[in-house]
Order: sequence, then structure tokens, then C-alpha cells
Amino acid sequence: MVRASLFAFKSAMGVRASRWVTMHGFALNVNADLGYFDLMIPCGIKDKAVTSLNVELGQKEVDMDEVKQKLLKHFTTLFEAELIREEAGV
Repeated sequence: MVRASLFAFKSAMGVRASRWVTMHGFALNVNADLGYFDLMIPCGIKDKAVTSLNVELGQKEVDMDEVKQKLLKHFTTLFEAELIREEAGV
């Protein structure tokens, strides 16, 4: 059940704690192949659809670099964080 909707899943967040270590993360559906979600019940909620950013914006594809740039900008502002960039291979 894939459709653009205010109440459709666009992202997911996860938290795990094991042996005094916490891990967390999130996933954002940007240009996802939503057909795979027909084979499962996301988050165990049966009556909600799954969507993606490109579907919500009515675009064939959303520029991933633009999404990353905006996500980092808002993340650092919201959490008052400073990102430290490492060189590849370090």
C-alpha cells in the first residue's frame, strides 16, 4: 500500500541498548523502491502506508546530495552539533 499521505511512513528511528552501550539511528526514504514494503508490515502497524520523499514531492527522483546537505544543516542546528569531517581512508 504505497501512497502519498500525511500519515504514511517516510522514515524510521531505532534505538538499541546492549551491555551498557546505546546505539541509535534513523532511515529516511528518499528514492526508495517502495514495492518491498508490500511484503512486510513496517513497525508492526498494519493500516499505515509507506512513502518516500520523491513520492511526497511528486518527483521522479530527488537529488540525494541536496537531501544530505539539508539534513546535515538542520541536524547541526537542532542539536547544536559540530560535525568533524574525516578524510577517506583514515
